[in-house]
Amino acid sequence: MSVGEVRHIFISLAHGLPMQEVEQVRALVDRGLQGCAHGRPGSRRQVLLMESEILEQLDVPPGAVKENIVTRGLRLHDLRLGQHLRTGEALLEVTFPCEPCGRMNEIRQGLEQELRGRRGMLCRVVEAGWIRRGDRIEVVNYTG
Repeated sequence: MSVGEVRHIFISLAHGLPMQEVEQVRALVDRGLQGCAHGRPGSRRQVLLMESEILEQLDVPPGAVKENIVTRGLRLHDLRLGQHLRTGEALLEVTFPCEPCGRMNEIRQGLEQELRGRRGMLCRVVEAGWIRRGDRIEVVNYTG
């Protein structure tokens, strides 16, 4: 399926703090989400998308694995690097899969292994715009 939905949006006000859920956020070109400490200019790791279906399957609450956008209805690992996603008003470019780190085991022992190949996709912001809960996520092209 090439259309999904934004179910939750999270930002981190500072590294090491829990993610804070917001109703909407502005995506900034080549920066990430406004107010999120994880976004950096020039980084390929500006926004992390995670499937709600996987979170539910693993019994992990939204926001726990440091994802920015929880999606529904879009199989993220079927996306190709370089594809663009119209997410609300913003345009995101898929950069690479996010590999789980040892910090996932702080949430639950063994979660790092359970998330291998399923943690989500990292993106960078190529067009600014608002992203709101309930917005559509649509694959708009492939540039790779």
